[in-house]
Amino acid sequence: MGDYTRTTRECPLDSMRPDLSAELRAHVEKYNLGDILSKPVLCVETTSVKAKKGLFGKEETSYTGAVLTQGWLIWTTITPKGPAGVLSARLNQITVQDYAKSDFAKLVPDTGLNVNGLYTDTSNPGSAFIGLEENAAGRKFKEAVIAAVQGQ
Repeated sequence: MGDYTRTTRECPLDSMRPDLSAELRAHVEKYNLGDILSKPVLCVETTSVKAKKGLFGKEETSYTGAVLTQGWLIWTTITPKGPAGVLSARLNQITVQDYAKSDFAKLVPDTGLNVNGLYTDTSNPGSAFIGLEENAAGRKFKEAVIAAVQGQ
């Protein structure tokens, strides 16, 4: 599917890669989001391997940890090219869409979630993508996030 091979697994926050869970916890602390990670609804970890392109291209692996809570969605991605990026948003301030059902999927095939709206510490709406494998864990997370946002 597209340029990436993704592997998504459901896991408790404490079983996520330590660098992912540390980034998520640091973000929550930095923005004083309280104990939102204490009772997650669902957590997933995705390993994304970008296909090697061309003669001198090389495979690149990135890692994403995502947590759905009663009122928040928070996720981080760690790539080999730079520092981790962490985003969080209140569920009532975002819309989400199954990426495969978006117009973009016709141009760039992939699987996951499009997240649009206001993120923590921003005043302008933004758009982000969370890559997920099209497996049981990826579908479960995608469906849970969509249902949670629609229930707000």
